[in-house]
Amino acid sequence: MECFRKGYMIMVKLIAIDMDGTLLNSQKEIPQENIAVIQEAARSGYKIVLCTGRMQTGVEPYFEQLGLVAEQEYAILNNGCSLHTINRDWQLLTYHDLNFNGVSYLYDLLEGYPEIDLTLTADRDYLVLADQVSELVAYDASLVFTQAQTVGLNDVKHAAKPVFQAMYLGESDRLDAFQQKFECKLAEKFTTVRSQPYIFEVMPQSITKATGLKELAQKLRISRTDIMAIGDALNDLEMLKAAGFSVAMGNASPEVKAAADLVTGSNDDAGVAQAIAKYVLNK
Repeated sequence: MECFRKGYMIMVKLIAIDMDGTLLNSQKEIPQENIAVIQEAARSGYKIVLCTGRMQTGVEPYFEQLGLVAEQEYAILNNGCSLHTINRDWQLLTYHDLNFNGVSYLYDLLEGYPEIDLTLTADRDYLVLADQVSELVAYDASLVFTQAQTVGLNDVKHAAKPVFQAMYLGESDRLDAFQQKFECKLAEKFTTVRSQPYIFEVMPQSITKATGLKELAQKLRISRTDIMAIGDALNDLEMLKAAGFSVAMGNASPEVKAAADLVTGSNDDAGVAQAIAKYVLNK
């Protein structure tokens, strides 16, 4: 299991793959080429791990399409906030959550921004702190195959399920203004990332996809130098930097491409399949 990185031979055991903009094409589908190459890599002994900002409901159908059949599979969800083990069903292995005081703080910042919604991921529940579900929130919930539920702060306070992460959703210009005003303040208490023009995400402090990947690697006794990571967006940066071998998608931002060792094809050209075939399977 060898590939070459800038003139050096390294061993790859685990391949961490982002989903939106990476594994999935612009139609939110997995190209058949990606499925075929991922299955070949899995049969060859490589551990395939989806590492995504999506919640569980937004990953399950795609995981089934990949057809991974090892006795124990894993997925890193919610931007590293939750690590799941998968055999016959999904089980939460470890997690990091936002406490009620943190959620209340995030909600209070929305005063003066009525067109921005605060949504929360709680296990399989997509929650929005609002009296009604906006079109944008409904759209985003549909992308992870669920419906948003309206809640109040008191509901969150007494909820039995942990809140993994929060997302501010709004039109890009208003979200730009909100982020510019509060990003530095939020960074003192949380980890933040603008993953999409209409989404500004908030995680527990110091938690990223990289921390989730490190937790899994430690459990599997895999060195960071044995990890290949593939991604495209700003919430993939820490993951790419944490891996021994990093690949940016052809559709990635300049910042992500600059951080990666190599650049593959775009998500609409099955860039994941290209990268694994060339740099892992040596085809």
